[in-house]
Amino acid sequence: MNHTISVLVENRLGVLARVSGLFSGRGYNIDSLCVGETDDPMISRMTIVTHGDNKIIEQIEKQLNKLIDVIKVMDVTKEDHVERELVLIKVGVDEGQRGKILEIVEIFRGKVIDVSPKTITVEITGDEGKINGITEMLKPFGVKELVRTGKVAVVRGEK
Repeated sequence: MNHTISVLVENRLGVLARVSGLFSGRGYNIDSLCVGETDDPMISRMTIVTHGDNKIIEQIEKQLNKLIDVIKVMDVTKEDHVERELVLIKVGVDEGQRGKILEIVEIFRGKVIDVSPKTITVEITGDEGKINGITEMLKPFGVKELVRTGKVAVVRGEK
C-alpha cells in the first residue's frame, strides 16, 4: 500500500541527503519526493510517497524521527487529507489536432502554458487519477515531454 509521509525538517545543508540515504540504506524505495520551504524559511516540508505494510511504514517513521534535523514525521495517509500533483506535458500537434487537444485540456481544467507551431505545453494540477487520466488521453497525439512533481499533501482543517 502507498503511504504519503509528511516530514518537517530544519532547512539545512545535507538534510535531503540524510533522509534519502536512510531510505536507500535500508532498502526502502521512494516513489516520489517533494521538498520546499514552509512559511518559516528555517523549516522545510518533505512529502515522501513510499510503499509497504504497516510494519515497514512504522519502521520508516521511527528511523526518520531519529535523524537530528527532523522536527516532525506524520503519515498523512491515516488522516483526512488532500493531495495534489502538478504535471507539465508537451504534446506534438498539427493544425487538425490543435482543437481536440484544447478540448481535452479544458475538460481536465488545465492551462496551456506554451504554444509553438509544432507543440502545445499544458499544465495540470490534481490528484493522481486526474494526472494519469489526462496523460492517457494525450498519448495518442504524441507526448514529446512529460514532467511530474509527485505528491504534496496537507491534512484537512478541523470540522
